[in-house]
Amino acid sequence: MKLGELLKKHDFKFSKKYGQNFLSDSNLLESIVIKSGVDKTTPVLEIGCGAGTLTKVLCERAKYVYGYEIDKTLAPVLGENLAGIENCDITFKDIMREKTHETENRIGEPYMLVANLPYYITTPIIMKFIEESKLCKGIVIMVQEEVADRICAKAGTSEYGAITAGINVVADSERILSVSRKMFYPAPNVDSAVVKITFNRNKFEGVDRILYRETVRNAFLSRRKTLANNLREWLKIDKASIENLLTECEIDLLARGETLCEADFVKLSNVIKQKGYKE
Repeated sequence: MKLGELLKKHDFKFSKKYGQNFLSDSNLLESIVIKSGVDKTTPVLEIGCGAGTLTKVLCERAKYVYGYEIDKTLAPVLGENLAGIENCDITFKDIMREKTHETENRIGEPYMLVANLPYYITTPIIMKFIEESKLCKGIVIMVQEEVADRICAKAGTSEYGAITAGINVVADSERILSVSRKMFYPAPNVDSAVVKITFNRNKFEGVDRILYRETVRNAFLSRRKTLANNLREWLKIDKASIENLLTECEIDLLARGETLCEADFVKLSNVIKQKGYKE
């Protein structure tokens, strides 16, 4: 049964609140799963199951799919679309309200996260698992095209920002697919891309993650200002101390946040801690 027919059969109404756009192209769904690297040894956490089109393909290749869907009105649609599939369990809850360690205790082993989400929630979902996950091996997520550009940006480019540096300290990102708006039902107003984020938690040793995150956030607090000025406002120290801090970190005194790579931010946050400016 075609997706539109299935939704109509169950009198499903799209919700503006949830920003729902479902994938139906079988070739695209297959490509997403193949490029994710999921196989029969891999459990999958799928966030935003929708009508279950991606869920179904994931179940064919994955060890088990733990699905989360916020819209309970999709229960009959998912029930029919996933009928007879035994390696899947759908929970109708908001994943943002769930404790990550409890979700991971339920899965019990390293897993992949796969998500096709409304664009307004993609960044919070990504950062939740970047900052809190212990078992996630990687994230494969559908995002708005410009968000994909930001996630995969290089330091020194206009797209590079806090989310890039936040991800790069523990993971590596790549754009694996471009997706036309025409491949969604209903079609959104923008094109999309699929990004794969692969965890590399040993990328940097001894990083204070909380201070790193604060350092990055404040470095980008005002993109019009230099890094020195942003840091002065945050750390509440004098100009000479800021200049000494940047010099010790081998950072140009006129640099802006977007010119620093993750290694620069690691060094900067470490020295800030060593000097006792922040704990």
